Amino acid sequence: MSRVRLQNIAVEIMALVLATGAGTCPAHAQDGSLFLQPSQAPQGLTLKTSSFVFRELPPEARPRELQEQDIVTVLVDFRSRFLSQGDAESRKTASLSAVLADWLKIDSGALKPATQSDGDPTINGTLNSQYRAESDVELSDSLTFRIAAKIVDIRPNGNLVIEGHQEIRNNEERWRISITGVVRREAIQADRTVSSDAIAELRIDKEELGQVRDGYARGWFSKWYDRYKPF
Repeated sequence: MSRVRLQNIAVEIMALVLATGAGTCPAHAQDGSLFLQPSQAPQGLTLKTSSFVFRELPPEARPRELQEQDIVTVLVDFRSRFLSQGDAESRKTASLSAVLADWLKIDSGALKPATQSDGDPTINGTLNSQYRAESDVELSDSLTFRIAAKIVDIRPNGNLVIEGHQEIRNNEERWRISITGVVRREAIQADRTVSSDAIAELRIDKEELGQVRDGYARGWFSKWYDRYKPF
């Protein structure tokens, strides 16, 4: 092929490109990307229509909407500290001086003055009272455990009412734990766990029974004395 022939072919190709860019000759370019093929994503771009390795989960592995009687795990981490100090002081001084100057008597059905042969009776007294009290109270509590709870009710606004009970028995020792409260659906994680801080109306009951508890428990007389404190 001669050099002149090659130049003519190049000029024709250039003219074709210019004509395509000016819109005189419509042309469609081929693109292998799935992101630009409407036929592959008729309802918009999704992971299913754009990924080569996408696989749907089986029905038993798909997340399910929470319903009544479903079980969630509550992570309880309760810590509190209370500090109170008090100081009270009271002083009182009183003096009393009284004289009974006139006495009465009944004479012939009438009240008449009665003189005292030994003089008018008198009374004198002094009262000094002092009270002082100091008190310091410091309490620190910590409670950490996990417990499974059931959804017993669903409120009209979507909040969930949960309730859980747990009892552990080891020979004579026995521990009972109960928890109730109301929690938002959004506060429950994907693995169906929820922190106790996100539970409203939270109520936790913890009871210990057995020999260890009996060893440090107060007797009925100590409870009565600590409550009424007669002295």
